[in-house]
Amino acid sequence: MRWRGVNHVEFSVINYDESIKFYDKMFGWLGYASLWTLDVGHRSTYYLARPPVPHSFIGIQPSASDQPVDHRARSTGIHHVALWARSQREVDQFYREFLLKEEVAITDAPAGYPQYAPGYYAVFFLDPSGIRWELAYIPRVPMPWDLYKFFKTARQLRKQHPEWKRRYTVEMMRRLPSRKDLA
Repeated sequence: MRWRGVNHVEFSVINYDESIKFYDKMFGWLGYASLWTLDVGHRSTYYLARPPVPHSFIGIQPSASDQPVDHRARSTGIHHVALWARSQREVDQFYREFLLKEEVAITDAPAGYPQYAPGYYAVFFLDPSGIRWELAYIPRVPMPWDLYKFFKTARQLRKQHPEWKRRYTVEMMRRLPSRKDLA
């Protein structure tokens, strides 16, 4: 699990709304925070262990099929697993020195993803069984250029979503029930 552990894990679920109700209660009781993608590019809800510090989080998204995971059949049920990288340079080195050298199937070459976080940079690839992995870097202190790209992307997204009443970063945060709410 290296350096900071697992970055994030995303699970595909059959009944998204019912699953979110369950996870809201479970992660709310545990004291997690939550955010969601606002259906920008894809639909996911995330549960964060230590906000606002980037750390491990778990994502839930709708499945493209209605087939339940059968643990006896060892069916695949996870969307992807993301591991922390120490730097953008490490992502690029991993891509060149391991993924390309070993002829690993690449789903997305190293690139920046300013819609996720300032300075977010990642590569996506498949293991031999087809399980998708990501090596992701998020700087602890983003550079001014990274902040510029993040806020520029947020402005572009806001134009596409007139239903948003607040800033992108505020709109995506969700309140979870606490232990007291569930008592």
